[in-house]
Amino acid sequence: MSIETNNNVIADADHPRVGLFIDGEWIFDRPSCFEVLDPSTEASLTSVPGATTADLERVLAAAERGFRIWRDTPAAERNIIISRAIAGVRARSEEIAQIITRENGKLIADARAEVERSASFFDWDMAQALRAYGTIVPGEAQMQKSILRQPIGPVAAFTPWNVPLSAPSRKISGALCAGCSIILKAPEETPGAAVAMVQCFERAGLPKGVLNLVFGNPALVSSTLIESPVTRMVTLTGSVAVGKHLSQLAGAAMKPVLMELGGHAPVIVCDGVNAAEIGKMALKSKIRINAQWCAAPGRFLVHESIYDEFVAAFVATADQVRVANGMDTKSDMGPVTSVRRLAAMQHFVDDALARGGKVAVGGHRVGERGYYFAPTLLVDTPLDCAIMTDEPFGPVAVAVRFSTLEEAIEISNSLSVGLAAFAFTNSLEQAERLSRELDVGVLSINHFGAPDPDTPFGGVKDSGIGREGGPWSLDSYMVSKTVLQKTARV
Repeated sequence: MSIETNNNVIADADHPRVGLFIDGEWIFDRPSCFEVLDPSTEASLTSVPGATTADLERVLAAAERGFRIWRDTPAAERNIIISRAIAGVRARSEEIAQIITRENGKLIADARAEVERSASFFDWDMAQALRAYGTIVPGEAQMQKSILRQPIGPVAAFTPWNVPLSAPSRKISGALCAGCSIILKAPEETPGAAVAMVQCFERAGLPKGVLNLVFGNPALVSSTLIESPVTRMVTLTGSVAVGKHLSQLAGAAMKPVLMELGGHAPVIVCDGVNAAEIGKMALKSKIRINAQWCAAPGRFLVHESIYDEFVAAFVATADQVRVANGMDTKSDMGPVTSVRRLAAMQHFVDDALARGGKVAVGGHRVGERGYYFAPTLLVDTPLDCAIMTDEPFGPVAVAVRFSTLEEAIEISNSLSVGLAAFAFTNSLEQAERLSRELDVGVLSINHFGAPDPDTPFGGVKDSGIGREGGPWSLDSYMVSKTVLQKTARV
């Protein structure tokens, strides 16, 4: 089998080899810890070597050495190497996009967009690195008060399978642009994009030990890296449960964390808006990246006066969706990434039906091969059913009526997570109130967009700690040092 695109063909046999990258060397001869499958066909693509305890000790030593070299390299010189690497990523964008689609299942157009978005994180952070100024504080005579901003040290980073290039890029960009070394534990399910990015940095001349890549047993890797005195900061994009566990490990070692965790984004559709148009937009936004993104809309809270019109538009648009291989340019949505996610989608549907809910559209697997599930909207469900309380992370959504804005806000804020939310209103008063009262890190009003690199992204409550991107994108990777120097002779 091969997969064709408008540009070239990648055959199964040509799928990139996955290895560990430690101290500037690739390691392939370790026992396999995971078999990577193409979610469109369920065919095996490659295997992933798992790091041993000795490998992890070696990578920690390498990161410590690499940090000493990189922190003492001026920001402008660091940017030259980083720029060269990102030029390599952009030059290989089609190849990397195909790797992402083959391993993850998302549409090739979404994968191409992910490659460029990932590169843009570096563009922003490199500029921020040149503005990472210290401060001179006015003081009394013969006393100089300085505040220095310095890289925090080697970083332990953990990233998920759903955005296999952009999540690592966030971590690598922040760490390298701040002057830190980094050990990336990338996802075994979708390893190829991280491998390609590391190759680009290797070819760009990044010093050994500055960027390292490992795979393996999650418990062994996380405990070894976090408990080591070498690492000075821990960052994760992942689930709430994993985030809490890693935060406990980091807390025991007195290390700061940067956590971008799960959510279950509400969408409040107020009265007086074009419900039919928003219903179409809602479906298209929901299935973007095969509905496997942490800020995906999932709970549609629609004013009772326009509820039926919204649902009808959502259903009509969903009925036109073509679910197929992500490499097919006529496909509107690809598969979910694993059989585990496929089972989870069916669980949400079955739970809703058992509790009196109805399926407005979808609600079933598509075909018998590949992890395809139809775009699904559940209606008439109780507020405590699974689809209302748990992040689906797939193409299942729910629509609920509300009568007052107070009610919609209360439902939106009822969960322990608060990553993102969306709202549609033509009232400035309602928009201002939603901006104040919704407990989320990101609120998009009258559109389904997400933050660009120049604006912060992150959640509140169980959805995380800290922010990625924006004017303070390097802050989590840096520390402030106060220097008080008496200028009198001693």
